[in-house]
Amino acid sequence: MKHLNLFIELTRLNKPIGYMLLFWPCLWGLTLVYDFNGEIQTYVKYLGFFLLGSIIMRSAGCIVNDITDKKFDQKVERTKNRPIASGKISTNLALLYALILCLCAFLVLINFNLLTIIFALASMPLAFSYPLIKRFTYWPQLFLGITFNYGLILAWISINNSISVIPILFYIGAIFWTLGYDTIYGYQDIKDDEIIGVKSTSIKFKNNPKSFLILCYSFLLVSLIIVGALMNFSNIFYVSLIIPLCHLFLYQVKSLNIKQPESCLKIFKSNNIIGLIIYFNILLGKFF
Repeated sequence: MKHLNLFIELTRLNKPIGYMLLFWPCLWGLTLVYDFNGEIQTYVKYLGFFLLGSIIMRSAGCIVNDITDKKFDQKVERTKNRPIASGKISTNLALLYALILCLCAFLVLINFNLLTIIFALASMPLAFSYPLIKRFTYWPQLFLGITFNYGLILAWISINNSISVIPILFYIGAIFWTLGYDTIYGYQDIKDDEIIGVKSTSIKFKNNPKSFLILCYSFLLVSLIIVGALMNFSNIFYVSLIIPLCHLFLYQVKSLNIKQPESCLKIFKSNNIIGLIIYFNILLGKFF
């Protein structure tokens, strides 16, 4: 039981916000491309595969991140008690767990078409290099957005067996969404990060964070409007975008206080709601 608890702590399985933020773009892309006039079984099956894949890959990513950041984590109050940083789990054992999870992810991946498999494998170097990015640039959140939202592209390809401008535009908007919410997340550790030399958009825009968030979330909403137009969605889709707009700007941006870590975490977690809202926005566009 002790080893199981440590594994859960290591992979953050007890914190579903991480894998849900990875899953929402997959669900958006799948729902956007799927033809609901036919059978529904394939949609449900792929939904399950993408959810399982999100959980597995996020778990593996957490392990790789903790192995890479071991020395940094030991100096940060919020992360110093993580299993690898605290020595509860050895680096070698953690690496073994990561390899097993990657194998499991591959077993999920082979259920898709060849083009989806190729695109997924092509993204792996970038996905696992993310923990190193924060050492060299103030834009690690941008790289996180590129990897975290890649499932939107994969979901589209899994059904269409091709790529088009629609998922690419949506993907770009989703990257900016991640750029925004992960900047908020980074304000929890900003004092420690500045001391140890870790770079982030949280530090880069600490003097004007709300303007930066407005820019990021505006890109997301503009991409949704363009995608809606390209998909020939009805007016109800555009009216429904008022809901995520209000949440992003009137709640997240307006209530942000970077000096209150607990508040930053709460706002960050609320992006799970945004993921669900945008999913329903897409459903409205598809069915009405």
